Amino acid sequence: MIHSRIAPVLFIAILLTVAPPDARAQQKGFGLGVVLGEPTGFSFKGWIDSRSAIDAGLAWSFLHETTFHVHVDYLMHTGELTKRAEMPAYYGIGGRIKAGGIGADRIGIRVVGGLVYFVPGSPVDIFCEIAPILDVAPSTDFQINGGIGARYFFN
Repeated sequence: MIHSRIAPVLFIAILLTVAPPDARAQQKGFGLGVVLGEPTGFSFKGWIDSRSAIDAGLAWSFLHETTFHVHVDYLMHTGELTKRAEMPAYYGIGGRIKAGGIGADRIGIRVVGGLVYFVPGSPVDIFCEIAPILDVAPSTDFQINGGIGARYFFN
């Protein structure tokens, strides 16, 4: 189990050290990376335009190791909170499906907010986010997910 927790950290370290020096993390293209938190797994992001994106995750819960989590969110980015172009705040809404384990199957609505840092001179972003979730099926429940992560962007 310890190896599965070290692998995402090594992935982020490799991204930060082997990225081409002339590349830039731009607000376009498609990003692939990892997110550490609840849940932990893979993170995907595709830019629609310079301020909006679709974000998705495929992850597993370390609190409930038999559960699998899939989410898709529509995100809007703004520099008004941080006043820094390389570190905008973002917010959005989406859906989440959680499956596995006895009684763990859920469908819910996610409201997400966070900060993203575009690493200068690199096609990498680093983010942290929190996402309250209102499960609506099979019963109503409230949960909070959150994590930190990094993605490598392919333009």
